[in-house]
Amino acid sequence: MGTQHPSAPPRAQARPTGNNHPNRIHRTTTNGLQHDNSRHTARFTVIGNHLAQHRELSLLAIGLGTHLQSLPQGAPADIKSLTARFPEGATRIAAALRELECHGYLRRDRHRTPTGRIVSRTVSCNQPATARTHPAPSPRPEPPARPVNRPERPAASEPCAEREPQGACEKPPARTPLPAVPRPECHVPALFQAAADLLADLRRHSPEMLLSASDAAHLTPGVAAWLERDVTPEAVRRALTADLPREGVRRPAAFLAHRLAAQLPPPAPYREPIADLPPVRPRLPMQNCDGCDRGFHASEPGLCRDCRTGPKESP
Repeated sequence: MGTQHPSAPPRAQARPTGNNHPNRIHRTTTNGLQHDNSRHTARFTVIGNHLAQHRELSLLAIGLGTHLQSLPQGAPADIKSLTARFPEGATRIAAALRELECHGYLRRDRHRTPTGRIVSRTVSCNQPATARTHPAPSPRPEPPARPVNRPERPAASEPCAEREPQGACEKPPARTPLPAVPRPECHVPALFQAAADLLADLRRHSPEMLLSASDAAHLTPGVAAWLERDVTPEAVRRALTADLPREGVRRPAAFLAHRLAAQLPPPAPYREPIADLPPVRPRLPMQNCDGCDRGFHASEPGLCRDCRTGPKESP
């Protein structure tokens, strides 16, 4: 009993559990993005994830929108200045600016200065313009068709003519779906409203073009695609109602859908905003010379140029 066993443990050891188990392999996540961030104290810009992680903007448009938001007030933001700053060409930068303008992150206005010069002003929005006003209206779902209470069909042994009038057992012919119409690149509520108003006004110019509410909703994106390509409403109206068939139009909605898709014009070419026009000189009022009573343009009454300089002396 007094013999000691040095290899025996002095006390019972607790069973290893959890992360301390000797057979457990410690794994660290190595896949995916890792961040090594430090807090900014100067020269930084707050960018919303709605822009940095936008699912419809291209990578060039996201980067350009981030760059524009980082610029100070009054910095040049035209295509020529951005092309000189970045390696991308003017065509790609112009397309990225149109993307930002289409999704509400950019606004370009033209206004005339007091001197008569037309300048373009670029406004960078850190929030989409549509999100600050009201979200784009979602298309209204069509109401479900009401069930039609039809009389029960007669038994197979009974002829149909004995229970129902002739033709009652025949199903009505299914309506042919309308042709597809083009859709605009951007969902701008004002553009869709202008397209809906144009379709509702067609019956005033051509009584045959009386459309139902569901037909007008189907055709509205097609008209908006035309208006997006810088086609005036009057030109769209003429294209849709000109040269109608002599025998008339049986289905005006299908006829308009075909014309909207078949005669869709190409996108309008981008034009650089007019910003370097020479200033317009104001026209001075007419005055009568106090010396020779001859008319001349001046801001105030007085002498004309000849009377101010005096007669030339002969040699």
